[in-house]
Amino acid sequence: MLDKNGIAKRIAREVRDGSYVNLGIGIPTLVANFIPEGMNVVLQSENGLLGMGPFPFEGEEDADLINAGKQTVTTLPGSAFFDSAMSFGMIRAQKVDLTILGAMEVSENGDIANWKIPGKMVKGMGGAMDLVASAKNIIVAMQHVNKAGESKLLPKCDLPITGLRCVKRIVTELAVLDVLPEGGFKLIERAPGVTIEHIIKSTAGKLIVEGDIPEMVID
Repeated sequence: MLDKNGIAKRIAREVRDGSYVNLGIGIPTLVANFIPEGMNVVLQSENGLLGMGPFPFEGEEDADLINAGKQTVTTLPGSAFFDSAMSFGMIRAQKVDLTILGAMEVSENGDIANWKIPGKMVKGMGGAMDLVASAKNIIVAMQHVNKAGESKLLPKCDLPITGLRCVKRIVTELAVLDVLPEGGFKLIERAPGVTIEHIIKSTAGKLIVEGDIPEMVID
């Protein structure tokens, strides 16, 4: 079973050289720490930053350098700053190759709910709706089950929807799963020490298991 850093480390293996990538709030921000050395990847933040680096070391934070989640970040040589209007222009013009988002729920059709829980105070939609409508590829980083042990991979989302049929791949503490065009979660990899039976029990939506399922490689 993976912790949050393990999920981020596995997702970093999905990033391709030369790509432009947006990292959502939560687990996705950790992906910046695991981009392979020597790979040319440009990280974009919707608050107006292109060229983010990993999180700063303790004591080296610059309060003026933050991502969309208000976390302090670093910049790489050649990074650029601009207003949010230009940032969203990049997103809506489909200049972002890969978006990595957190989620509270994902349906077996690839719908995502990640911005609101009724009755709870939230900061707002942020850039999530623009990102899911415009990104060429969307990977979700999330916990497989909630604190009560209930599955967050569902036949249908119960929470307010952020985007419809947009999620392509999901990485959780238990598994890597693809969302099939015809619907359903296809099991691709299982986390170290996790059994297929555990994944089946933890998935409420339609789960497709075919052949031998390899264990994740995250090193």
